[in-house]
Amino acid sequence: MQFRTVSKHERESGLTDLPMLGMQAHDIANDIRRHFIYTLGRDKFCKSIGYSYTALALAVRDRLMERWRNTHYAHVEKDCRRAYYISMEFLMGRALGNAILNLNLTHPVTEALHSLGLKLEELIESETDAGLGNGGLGRLAACFIDSCATLQLPVVGYGMRYEYGMFRQHMENGQQVEEPDHWLRDGYVWELERPELTVRVRFGGQTYLHHERDGSKVMRWVDTQDVLAVPYDIPVPGYRNGTVNTLRLWKSAATDDFDLNDFNAGDYAEAVAAKNNAEHISMVLYPNDASENGKELRLKQQYFLASASLQDVMRQWISLHGKNFREFAKKNCFQLNDTHPSIAVAELMRLLMDEHRLSWDAAWKITRQTMAYTNHTLLPEALEKWPVRLFRRLLPRLLEIIFEINARFLSEVAKQWPGDTDRLTRMSLIEEGPEQYVRMAYLAIVGSFSINGVAELHSNLLMQGMFRDFYELWPTKFNNKTNGITPRRWLAWCNPGLSKLITETIGDRWITDLSQLSRLAPYADDPGFRECWRTIKKKNKERLLNYKRNELGIDIDPLAMVDVQVKRIHEYKRQLLNILHVIHLYDRIKNGDTADWTPRCVLIGGKAAPGYAMAKRIIKLINNVADVISRDPSASGLLTVAFLPNYRVSAMEIICPGTDLSEQISTAGKEASGTGNMKLMMNGALTIGTLDGANIEIRQEVGAENFFLFGLTAEQVEASKGHYDPVALINQDEDLSRVMHLLENGYFNQFEPGIFAPVIDSIKSPYDPWMTAADFHSYVEAQQMAAKTYQDPERWTRMSILNCAASGKFSTDRTIQEYNNDIWKLTPVPPCP
Repeated sequence: MQFRTVSKHERESGLTDLPMLGMQAHDIANDIRRHFIYTLGRDKFCKSIGYSYTALALAVRDRLMERWRNTHYAHVEKDCRRAYYISMEFLMGRALGNAILNLNLTHPVTEALHSLGLKLEELIESETDAGLGNGGLGRLAACFIDSCATLQLPVVGYGMRYEYGMFRQHMENGQQVEEPDHWLRDGYVWELERPELTVRVRFGGQTYLHHERDGSKVMRWVDTQDVLAVPYDIPVPGYRNGTVNTLRLWKSAATDDFDLNDFNAGDYAEAVAAKNNAEHISMVLYPNDASENGKELRLKQQYFLASASLQDVMRQWISLHGKNFREFAKKNCFQLNDTHPSIAVAELMRLLMDEHRLSWDAAWKITRQTMAYTNHTLLPEALEKWPVRLFRRLLPRLLEIIFEINARFLSEVAKQWPGDTDRLTRMSLIEEGPEQYVRMAYLAIVGSFSINGVAELHSNLLMQGMFRDFYELWPTKFNNKTNGITPRRWLAWCNPGLSKLITETIGDRWITDLSQLSRLAPYADDPGFRECWRTIKKKNKERLLNYKRNELGIDIDPLAMVDVQVKRIHEYKRQLLNILHVIHLYDRIKNGDTADWTPRCVLIGGKAAPGYAMAKRIIKLINNVADVISRDPSASGLLTVAFLPNYRVSAMEIICPGTDLSEQISTAGKEASGTGNMKLMMNGALTIGTLDGANIEIRQEVGAENFFLFGLTAEQVEASKGHYDPVALINQDEDLSRVMHLLENGYFNQFEPGIFAPVIDSIKSPYDPWMTAADFHSYVEAQQMAAKTYQDPERWTRMSILNCAASGKFSTDRTIQEYNNDIWKLTPVPPCP
């Protein structure tokens, strides 16, 4: 959040001289009334819950504003080193509950609302999720900025203010249907527009070398089609420490509303075309890039975010330090959240050289001392590459800079490995072929001083695999930062019953020091504590199952094992393996094999990318299987299956407290980290999973005896390539043969012949990279062990407590502290009094 710098005298007088707002129930009630009547213009006849929510949110926001201002003053007066977290996604979810918790207002707000005849739960439920992300990447960014504020680190988040967020998902005949998520339709009370800080972002045009009067030369980028980037700021409160940091989101806008000449000539469509084209950049989260238009828009979004954010930082620097950039690298650090914003490397070079007249060497030194890159994928196809022809048309000046970076870099590589042309080809920022591509991940690596993965296995595989050449050149650049989640939202807020029990048992320091949860471990052996734990879990399950009962019309026994897999639908995450096991359980029921049975409720949720046909087909299979089982009386009370439509942050706040078994079953070596596994573990769920991503570290923390392990290791998966024979595996495994027989004979698609043929073919393909058939038998055995364990409530509860007690490592407070210690090197700054 940027304000005009003011003196201490100004802060004590005039417009900025106001008493701090009261934090008692009557103060809040009065402010709710004031906003309801005067700000919103409502009266006693207004019965809409939405206006009551907005009035409360404004009252809470007023209290954030005071702390937001004082945080900004402190950062300016300290002239502190700052970090900027640049991410295409911020999956924030709902803001009201989190703000109330972090301001320590839960009790006074509840009391104030009671005096007004309102309930906090109803108002919170009316808030729309800010769904500015696709999944784990965006939610991680949201957790990170929460921890930055709680640790009082001067960090600003930069992202996109998408008009339409992650699509709303509903089912029609078992198939995913996407609907626009116009989350801004009714406005967003938490944001503040900053039109005075608008910047201009260029596209297209051409470049030429301009000779200055003093004999110097500078590149000019001219004849461009410019777009305005308008900032909207969202407050990010720390936990009860007075700090409020900023998330700044950029909205695209046209430089002019429309062409008046075209309008006067009667060409109305052409008159507003420029305006529409400009606004499209921030219109939709991550367009489908299967088409050429989709690719162009996605590249525009990435450059728009990078350029607007860097210009903003430059402007703030100049306002405080003038155009002297000698200390810039000492005071600033840019963290690139995945490959999407890697164009920032070239854009910072452009700004320093073309706009501020630094030499190449000076600009490159600053760039390589300020840029840091986090990689979030082990899938080569997820490392973005852009056609050179597209770059040349949209960003000609940036392409020139990238070619120059590449030439200088390859010269460095050639000196290290003379004559190794294969290595030069592998490491080049430009991929040669019938069409040239810019390798964006390589640009980020070359231009950064730090490259990190997000789990121990992931980081090791990056260094040994995808980025091995770069690791051999710069081993000291690479490091690991295992992901985490914020315990404020994912335990203190979403699981109040368990949070209260933990606080009553070990105190409340765990909310900001999650390692304190280890003190719960001895209580796993206390029968009375286990009974309290079980009672809370049962209530959370009833809350979850009532939520789903209302939404899906299904009836579920809260004593059944609640078996949950919620995450983005993708083949490597293997929702398919999960539903194959469900079919196996159903087959057992149909064959009377139900002795010593454990009742189970399987819930699967997640969204498939609109253009991802196989993921959508898997959703259809899940729904068809669920429909068959729900109609079969023989499965009643034994097995329930449901697909949870429109999975989102607010849904997960209900799901994770009520889960018994957490499905983390990705093919080993494919999941970078995962954070859903951490949310569920922290709330006492037991994990069934492979040795993949952060599962490895979860198992290390909780102990092998409290984790249901199955499947090939990453090394075994790699070793299987070239001689993988799934058909032989199917023939050797009676259980899998029976499952495949049901699928191939259309048992779950009697009136839709052939619809699951692509799924069947993928399972039986020797080129299946996800090794679904290979892990089936081991998965069934682990599931049998989980079911058997669940039959012993005392043992299961003990394991549940130990999972929660071992989750301390997986706080983003720890993750961010490591980022700061090793990369950012910021000093915590408390707000001005």
